[in-house]
Amino acid sequence: MVLEANQLVKHYGEHVALRGLDLQIDAGEVFCLLGANGAGKTTTIQLFLGFIEPTSGHAKINGLEVSEHGLETKKHLAYIPENVMLYPNLTGLENLEYFTTLAGCDAGDAGALRDILLRAGLPNDFVERPVGTYSKGMRQKVGIAMAIARQAKLLLLDEPTSGLDPKASNEFSQLVASLRDEGVAVLMATHDLFRSREIATRIGIMKLGRLVAEFDADSVSHTDLERIYLEHMRD
Repeated sequence: MVLEANQLVKHYGEHVALRGLDLQIDAGEVFCLLGANGAGKTTTIQLFLGFIEPTSGHAKINGLEVSEHGLETKKHLAYIPENVMLYPNLTGLENLEYFTTLAGCDAGDAGALRDILLRAGLPNDFVERPVGTYSKGMRQKVGIAMAIARQAKLLLLDEPTSGLDPKASNEFSQLVASLRDEGVAVLMATHDLFRSREIATRIGIMKLGRLVAEFDADSVSHTDLERIYLEHMRD
């Protein structure tokens, strides 16, 4: 199992952000986590990144407890937030080279890195332009390129399509689907019901720190998913 949560609980003082989460994601699966703001989606991702520690329970990546093996577990994952932070004065190629080297990975020479950027969908004539000239969708593609260069086995995505136009959102979803088909495990927190139905293998709905529903994506239509989601939000 690539990612595993066992009775994961997180308190912030008297506020309970996560209430006994159980979750498993294997290679080649995309688990989309839906829920309103404050449902616990970002807290879940931060626990697996090792940014925060659980109050109780277990967060494991490749069988290793994240809180005990933070450096080792980070070697297996890539994280793409809502806004990928890059150096605006460096080109896409320079950013990819810098962050890949920083992660201790050998992704090859500049030609190999260029090919990775192109595979991630970055237009050829932008590869050597400053990132400050990029659209948000292009920056997200550099984030995907980093995951490819690092040969990450797990992708953690926090609202990655928020603010993207429909074309850019569709392109990003296709990239995630291609990595899924290559055996990468993906946990994606999102508000985007449509994209969830398109790329997920499984979908979960969170409310007030609990996973209140979980089902296979191909077992529901887009209309069914919207209905189920709204029913849980009204409860």
